[in-house]
Amino acid sequence: MAKWMVAAKKADFDRISEKYHISPVIARIIRNRDVVGDEAIERFLKGDLKDMYAPGLMKDMTLAADIILGKIRQGKSIRIIGDYDVDGICATYILLTGIRALGGKADTAIPHRMKDGYGLNESLIEMAAEDGIDTIVTCDNGIAAAPQIKLAKAKGMTVVVTDHHEVPFEDREQGRVYLLPEADAVVDPKQPDCAYPYKQICGAVVAAKLVRALMDREDAPVPELQIRERLEEEMFIFGALATVCDVMELKDENRIIVKKGLALMKNTSNLGLKALLTVNGIEDRELSPYHAGFVIGPCMNATGRLDTARRALELFESADWKDAVTIAGDLKSLNDSRKEMTQEGVKEAVVQVEGTEIGKDRVLVVYLPDCHESLAGIIAGRVREKYGKPVFVLTRGEEGIKGSGRSIEAYHMYEEMTACKELFTRYGGHKMAAGLSLASEEDADKFRRKINENCKLTKEDFEEIIHIDVPMPLSYADREFIRELSCLEPFGVGNPKPLFARKGISLLTGRKMGKNQNVGKYRITDESGRCYEMIYFGDLGQFDSFLSERFGDGALYKLYSGGLREGEIKIGMAYYPDINYYAGRENIQIVMQYYC
Repeated sequence: MAKWMVAAKKADFDRISEKYHISPVIARIIRNRDVVGDEAIERFLKGDLKDMYAPGLMKDMTLAADIILGKIRQGKSIRIIGDYDVDGICATYILLTGIRALGGKADTAIPHRMKDGYGLNESLIEMAAEDGIDTIVTCDNGIAAAPQIKLAKAKGMTVVVTDHHEVPFEDREQGRVYLLPEADAVVDPKQPDCAYPYKQICGAVVAAKLVRALMDREDAPVPELQIRERLEEEMFIFGALATVCDVMELKDENRIIVKKGLALMKNTSNLGLKALLTVNGIEDRELSPYHAGFVIGPCMNATGRLDTARRALELFESADWKDAVTIAGDLKSLNDSRKEMTQEGVKEAVVQVEGTEIGKDRVLVVYLPDCHESLAGIIAGRVREKYGKPVFVLTRGEEGIKGSGRSIEAYHMYEEMTACKELFTRYGGHKMAAGLSLASEEDADKFRRKINENCKLTKEDFEEIIHIDVPMPLSYADREFIRELSCLEPFGVGNPKPLFARKGISLLTGRKMGKNQNVGKYRITDESGRCYEMIYFGDLGQFDSFLSERFGDGALYKLYSGGLREGEIKIGMAYYPDINYYAGRENIQIVMQYYC
């Protein structure tokens, strides 16, 4: 059973309301997001370009810019090595277009998920050496690639690392020791001695900061105004896309990047991105983090999972509309196939969890040998959502066992994996997600046992907590208030949609909608007797079971067949209000999130 908790954080809400011309309820929500003090509130509500942090605050940023500008002047060949997910693709594109705009001789290599695995590997280094590459610049990877970087240095190459992942470490008697690669420059805000004020940026934003550092140098070649303006626009657009898809918190600088980037994305001049919006039918929409994370991003990820991520990079480099639409259509088709394969994988995982001893573990380790290894992370995420536990999904790779993990808030996945790193041939990640490789199937069970033996999660850590912003009567949610909520956008990780709660809500009538009859629409009334439309997108079967157990089958039948008298079914609910636009009319709609 979930625990409902009302936020009780203190502040002078009336003063904040008056100063910033917002309602006291909005002021309370902002405080609930841990935004404290006039400077932080101003930044939250009105943050723009002037509030962005200078690239030079990041350790080694100036050194990296020096090195790359020197290589551009000398006409040296630069290879950008990215990653096959959305963040890696966006980071690669940003660096490629930025360095080329400054006259650099640059190309790219994105690892193949199946053949190469994540990030730098020896074969990519050998290939770069064979191609006569002078300088390697990594993006969204490299911080954990010390052996590969050592090989590149031995072959006479210059290496600049740009990354945002956790720095590998060892806990020794004298304390924690961080293991940095011996590159010529290492740009990663997660370095313990990096002074950058906000550490939670994605790889594409780190790449954009480097391009900005290059362009802002007085001795840098000056690109044509039109090229520079497009570059500025695309750094925000692709930075926003990567920030959402890499599940970065929408706080501080990230909030500014996503807000501006999504606003620019609708009218993007990038033909490939425009084609991707078109084939998904969202080219005329006001874009939100939902569209970035659940429509555009999955199409990009699908090419890295089932084909090669180079296709997505080709899409964004496309200069011909027909070519762009063709590639975008292929990516959408790949994503449709990925959805079907994911559903099958989730079903298999659930059978294991519910039909074996695995389900009793605090950390779920599921082995799906025949699952496409690129889908392990998505399946792990779905299983985590279902059971509320950290989950690793392992699959049979071309060499040994590959796996991906997705975590819960109370469990730092990367640190817990470090405690049993002797089992892995490779591993990496951060608090909420990680990847790993094992030598053989025998190691899969060893890993399951060891990760659970080390687990310190308690019963309370698994208890779902529903955070209520404000217990608020439905009557407060008028059109003016709902429109005022938009000042809190964009919503996402770290800045969720506000959640309100009210008891004593009477259900009057109900009907089921949608192709699979899995959406419930209801007429409800509150203590004032005023009627509202309410919609529920959650598990409708579970909701019906709750109503039947609490109020009887007869009341449930009447709800869907003819209607109830006020007070026959009364529930408490957590909700947010919205405006539903239909057939030229707009109505206030209450969206139920939880019930009791």
